[in-house]
Amino acid sequence: MIESAILHIPESKFCFAVKPNEICLRLRISKSDFPDEVKVVYGGKYAYALTRECAPMRRQCEDRLFAYYTVTLKLTDLRLVYVFEITCDNKIYFFSEDGLTEKFDFELSYYNCFQYAYINECDIMPPVEWMDTATFYQIFVERFNIGNGKKDKSYINLKWGDIPDPKSFAGGDIKGITEKLSYLNGLGINALYLTPVFSSVSNHKYDIGDYYEIDKNFGNKDDLRKLIENAHAQGIKIVLDAVFNHCSENFSQFQDVLKKGKESKYYDWFIITNGDPLEYECFASCKYMPKFNTSNPEVCEYLIDIATYWIKEFDIDGWRLDVSDEVSHDFWRTFRKAVKSVKPDSVLIGENWHDANIYLHGDQFDSIMNYAFTKACLDFYAFGTLDVQSFADKLNEILMRNTDTVNNMMLNLLDTHDTHRFLTRVEGNTDKLMSALALTYFFPGAPCIYYGTENAMEGGYDPDCRRTFDWGQEKIDNPVKSLIKRLTAMKRSSVFSQAQAKIFCKSGMLTVERGEYKLTINEKGNFTIEKI
Repeated sequence: MIESAILHIPESKFCFAVKPNEICLRLRISKSDFPDEVKVVYGGKYAYALTRECAPMRRQCEDRLFAYYTVTLKLTDLRLVYVFEITCDNKIYFFSEDGLTEKFDFELSYYNCFQYAYINECDIMPPVEWMDTATFYQIFVERFNIGNGKKDKSYINLKWGDIPDPKSFAGGDIKGITEKLSYLNGLGINALYLTPVFSSVSNHKYDIGDYYEIDKNFGNKDDLRKLIENAHAQGIKIVLDAVFNHCSENFSQFQDVLKKGKESKYYDWFIITNGDPLEYECFASCKYMPKFNTSNPEVCEYLIDIATYWIKEFDIDGWRLDVSDEVSHDFWRTFRKAVKSVKPDSVLIGENWHDANIYLHGDQFDSIMNYAFTKACLDFYAFGTLDVQSFADKLNEILMRNTDTVNNMMLNLLDTHDTHRFLTRVEGNTDKLMSALALTYFFPGAPCIYYGTENAMEGGYDPDCRRTFDWGQEKIDNPVKSLIKRLTAMKRSSVFSQAQAKIFCKSGMLTVERGEYKLTINEKGNFTIEKI
């Protein structure tokens, strides 16, 4: 066996509790090794030298370099200790804190066995249960639908249907979403993720001037309340966008800093790098979006109050957290406790584009926007840099980054307001789009459809990916829309949604088995869905 490939880390993605008496273990070995048997030898911490149990582990999945063996143990003693026993060519090896050895002294195991000292219930990451069956639909509010025909439209400078530029305003609003809830429900959508709705001078609203007011072009608080009440009545959750990394230069506290400099009581609310002339950290290179100092307790309290206000007063179902990887870990830990104390089943989804395991230990986010999945799909369907075997390997590698609990809450997406439309990336090939959509549903987590995908909407990079929705297609069926309806019906079934996915490559086909269904994809991206 290749000893350097073998890995296990207690209290990590390799060892995590899912219930007060239930724990999942993973052991990584080289993909080229095929042991005769892998099992875990486990027991209670204070009786292990005398009393032990064995449980076989199964080869759950493989990525490019490694294979992963897993087992779920139901415990009577919550003080777990264990070692792995690997049989290879009829020879037994043990894997413990000492690494791979031919012998293991169980009488002295308290020195070098693995342990999960005690399963404390408050340390277990609870799943957001409704995420199991959720199908999200992301709406760029300004471009979805105009519902308030009586509002002042003097700000609108884009004819509905024309191609937008960065400064375009088309007139979409909150009433426009409420008006189309039945349409969304008909697609099987049961969760909406809305781009920011708070007061801002831009069309995208990621530069917020007032976090306690709805942008006047979108409507008012009454409109939002009616949207949420109507959505909930139809079984649809509402997740809003929290922009807590930065704000608008029009934000009153920042304006106070501009006027008073170091004399402003808000001077330390922002990361000022030079006082005279004033220089400060901002989002990207956008000076009109100054960055909050989330190491400042006053800032943390202010932002957390905003988050809990919209949950308490409007009953929103969670937050998507913008530029979450640039905000302090300490802030997110405090933020999570505050939000979950108000509404335990609210979901917290970070905008992290990279491996975010450090945020996903149960003390910060529930999940992230799964851009690693997005890139894998682009590499296979659009760029051709992955074949079916390497695609399967990559998908499994992504799953092994996090615990099963986190994987089942990931927001899996093909495109967003920050990317090219997927259909444009695959050069208008709707067969590839549908294949990728099927995979998005079969992959563990919550699928997220970017508005208009059901109508095969195209678009290049921002702002072209933010075109207006074509409501002339509302009552017209097409293959993409029909597939989404079929997939959302499957996703709502507990037989499907609660089943563990198995991803592998066989006979030149990528295969994903989930419950009683099987998805197969060939080298060209063609797919089939069938019952096993």
